[in-house]
Amino acid sequence: MAETESDRRNLLERALGLVTEVRAGEGVTALFMTLNVFTLLTAYYVMKPVREGLILAMKSGAEYKAYMSAAIAVALLFAVPVYARFADRLPRNRLVVGVTLFFASNLVLFWLASAVPAIRQYLGLIFYLWIGIFNMMVVAQFWAFANDLYTEAEGKRLFPMLGVGQAVGAVAGGAVTYFLVKTLGVFQLLLVSAAMLGVCALLTQLAHAREANRPREEEEPAADDEPERDRKGAFELVVRNRYLLLIALFSLLFTFVNSNGEYMLGKLFKEAATEAASAGTIAPEATKEFITAGFNQFYFFVNLGTVVLQTFLVSRVIRYGGMKVAFFVLPVIALADATAVALIPMLAILRVGKIAENATDYSLNNTVRNMLWLPTTTEMKYKAKQAIDTFFVRMGDVSNGLLVFIVADQLGAGVRAFAITNIVLCALWLTVAVPIVRQFRRLSEERG
Repeated sequence: MAETESDRRNLLERALGLVTEVRAGEGVTALFMTLNVFTLLTAYYVMKPVREGLILAMKSGAEYKAYMSAAIAVALLFAVPVYARFADRLPRNRLVVGVTLFFASNLVLFWLASAVPAIRQYLGLIFYLWIGIFNMMVVAQFWAFANDLYTEAEGKRLFPMLGVGQAVGAVAGGAVTYFLVKTLGVFQLLLVSAAMLGVCALLTQLAHAREANRPREEEEPAADDEPERDRKGAFELVVRNRYLLLIALFSLLFTFVNSNGEYMLGKLFKEAATEAASAGTIAPEATKEFITAGFNQFYFFVNLGTVVLQTFLVSRVIRYGGMKVAFFVLPVIALADATAVALIPMLAILRVGKIAENATDYSLNNTVRNMLWLPTTTEMKYKAKQAIDTFFVRMGDVSNGLLVFIVADQLGAGVRAFAITNIVLCALWLTVAVPIVRQFRRLSEERG
């Protein structure tokens, strides 16, 4: 009797099959990659509270935060081209390992600088700017490496597994910080994150070494047939390719919609706290605790929903519905959320909608938007992806900041105006999604 694919799978691959289809020989690398993104996100979520603590401790720290998105966007205009130059010169493993260790060394330098009073007073601003570049570049880099490591067919099956590592890592980072901050102190957490990035670099090299000689699910082109490297810059690649330009517009739109939703949520939470204090339900000085508790509960349900969706639903939606279904789930949810809030701008309605929206964003949308890069060239995966996942995503946040300044600060409009804006943006999002899915299918057929 012929041996089936199921018969050849080892115990690890059968266990991972609870999340998605893992074929014989893929289990160890899939585990390395999942642990890699898990550790990466854990490291980031250990740093994130440090960032908030440092900048908010500064005089006018809250105001500084409002201006930093624009500063980060400007910094990325310089950082992305520099990254692209290294991508042109280095093989994938040396590029990813080198950049990861570079950021790890930066954390050690921040820890050393914290001991110098003259620098320490400005460290909050510098670190906020740095982490705004770090968190976008290293996550984009990981997914570029994953797109380069796997064939398109493998990526469609295995990316949901990597998404589980990313979702659980975000939750684990908060838990690690909770248990270590009182024992180690704020600045020592930077060394913890630096050590985690060192682990990420090791896992990257291990995954690269395993996949270098493994028989592929699809034939790779012979070395003599490989095209010469495209030396165009990251932003030039984006603006000269319709598919990449559509992805850039999609990234800006979905970030803009999400940032508007976060603003509305914060606004309604603050109004609820003010009303509770006026009604005597809480003491006037307890509004911060009221808002903190509300957001803590909100993040709990978002994280729980993300892990459940990523573990049990994402791979099934992709497998049975394909990109033509999976890519449209989030904009439809966001459109329904915005419509409900436009009709009835209440916290209870927005909170439920945003939990569904954010959990879907961090699970299904995160997976499918990284799958968009599977049929692209190596240069696009490393260079253009950096430009889109950093600069264009950040421009979505900047757009929200401009909207808040004009609509809320200058015109005095309330939450309903932002909900109506999101309805328009979601309609544009759906309009852009249609040609993206068509182009994805066309590129996949050309590669197949």
